[in-house]
Amino acid sequence: MPSVKAIKAYAATAKGAPLELFEYTPDPLGDEEVEIAVDYCGICHSDLSVLHNQWGNAVYPLVPGHEVSGRIIAAGDRVKNVQVGDRVGLGWYAASCMACADCLRGDHNFCPSGKDTIIGRHGGFAECVRAHWAWAIPIPDGVDPAKAGPLFCGGITVFNPIVQFGVKPTDRVGVIGVGGLGHLAVQFLNKWGCEVFAFTSSEDKKAELQKLGAHHVVNSRDPAQFKALARSMDFLLVTVNVPLDWGAYIETLAPRGRLHFVGAVLEPLNIGVFPMLVGQRSVSASPLGSPATTARMLDFCARHGVEAVTESFPMSKVNDALAHLESGRARYRIVLENDLQ
Repeated sequence: MPSVKAIKAYAATAKGAPLELFEYTPDPLGDEEVEIAVDYCGICHSDLSVLHNQWGNAVYPLVPGHEVSGRIIAAGDRVKNVQVGDRVGLGWYAASCMACADCLRGDHNFCPSGKDTIIGRHGGFAECVRAHWAWAIPIPDGVDPAKAGPLFCGGITVFNPIVQFGVKPTDRVGVIGVGGLGHLAVQFLNKWGCEVFAFTSSEDKKAELQKLGAHHVVNSRDPAQFKALARSMDFLLVTVNVPLDWGAYIETLAPRGRLHFVGAVLEPLNIGVFPMLVGQRSVSASPLGSPATTARMLDFCARHGVEAVTESFPMSKVNDALAHLESGRARYRIVLENDLQ
């Protein structure tokens, strides 16, 4: 095993501070850990949320980055399934205990003692990043490593509920908000066989959304279009993180339809019980998926040609990339190419 060396990274020293060059010396590599040389790292809105400590759990100095695509360059003595030289990805989760009831039934993403890649740990805006071997998921042939990073957060976030809630090819499914998460959801659902409705306030996206796989593009500001969809949608996937008129969306749900959240809406949901009760409708939410579901997603992507629409920045321009994301102009995911030397 190679000796421990200092790792170069980009870190924020305080809430909202710009990222600066930073160097740290990690602990010796654990027996079940791998070290991944970062080739590419996507930027997610969650990186911004943590940088600004919107969730109250940020630890500074903070190295963001949880959409890693790279190569294993070191492995502990008890690592399984992967080895040095493998091309892998790493998402929001970096470790789970492997022994609790959740882990033992395959729900590693629910592990109460799991570790997040950028909370209290240094993430992927760096030369290297560490993780438990189970969360270093092999990237299959047919998935472009330069575009793979966003699949490990945005991709699995929207793929996971399709599997968990048994979305069927015969279902009519709406995607609310077609940005970094939603543009991947549209592709997955189209290839899954669903009739796909993209809800957006951006009329200029219509042609692009149809190209991605939306069969219908719904103007989310037009009450008449909502009325026309009353009691017709089997599943609505919420990818936004802002409050909307949830009651209007619930009225579009068919009996036993589900309004499902993957966007981190911070405000309480203003939802009446009666519209839920009369149609036996449901409201739910989910985090990212387990390692097994992530591997299943990657196989699906390779088989069906699903990939993120990305813009690239060198990692040395990370602050410019973050500003571009925060401005809302990104189409649809930003990937940093590692130029740390």
